[in-house]
Amino acid sequence: MVYKVNPDSFGFLVTDVARLIRAEMDRRIGEAGLGLTPAEGRTLSHAARAGVVRQNVLAERMGVEAMTLSAALDRLEAQGLVERQPDPTDRRAKLVHVTEKAGEMLERMAPISASIRADASLGITPQDWDRLLDLLKTVRATLSAAKSEPGAREAASG
Repeated sequence: MVYKVNPDSFGFLVTDVARLIRAEMDRRIGEAGLGLTPAEGRTLSHAARAGVVRQNVLAERMGVEAMTLSAALDRLEAQGLVERQPDPTDRRAKLVHVTEKAGEMLERMAPISASIRADASLGITPQDWDRLLDLLKTVRATLSAAKSEPGAREAASG
């Protein structure tokens, strides 16, 4: 049996865009001579975004397995870009945070992100781009609330 699947459905579009952005970021980080693998670059960016965060929470937010994240963090820690410390509320857990040295690396990565954003937004007005970001933030907030609070979706649509 043949099923018709809309390749431009919301889920496919968001997944395709995320995959394309990730692939382009990976390629450009690899070419930039930063001394980071693409996985390390992603990990560093996510850790900086999170601030101080438990390692398992960071893995969940990144959508990677704990062992995969641990290997990237080991390499970043060896370069002095992140530190891991025991969580004072649960000594089995590790807290991850970026170091001052990471700031320099993140500054070197920023133009790469900016150039990808510029390429991705070609042909889109700044107003439409801002609207797209606002809509995606709303979708993210709605899905995050629904994940953490059963019934939140119904309450939000009210």
